[in-house]
Amino acid sequence: MEVKVITICGSMRYSKEMMKISEELELKHGYAVIQCVYNVDGQKYEGLDANILDRIHRKKIDISDAIYVVNIDGYIGNSTKKEIEYAKANGKEIIYHEKIK
Repeated sequence: MEVKVITICGSMRYSKEMMKISEELELKHGYAVIQCVYNVDGQKYEGLDANILDRIHRKKIDISDAIYVVNIDGYIGNSTKKEIEYAKANGKEIIYHEKIK
């Protein structure tokens, strides 16, 4: 059985939840999860840092079979919306943590 590679996407307001979800996706569901840079300190990435992180995250999506969108309480921020658009444009499967209402 081939292992599906997924990149986790979501708002940093849920970084702790995203870490736990990533663990569950690997241990319980058998996915190979490519994780993001978790901003656990609440630090704002601006300018060059943000551009580098965006470019790297898009590359992670490129090498994945799918993205896993952590949309707790239905929340999807602007950066995550852009990642979803990028993934769709590149033929990636989109998996949502919570069903879209």
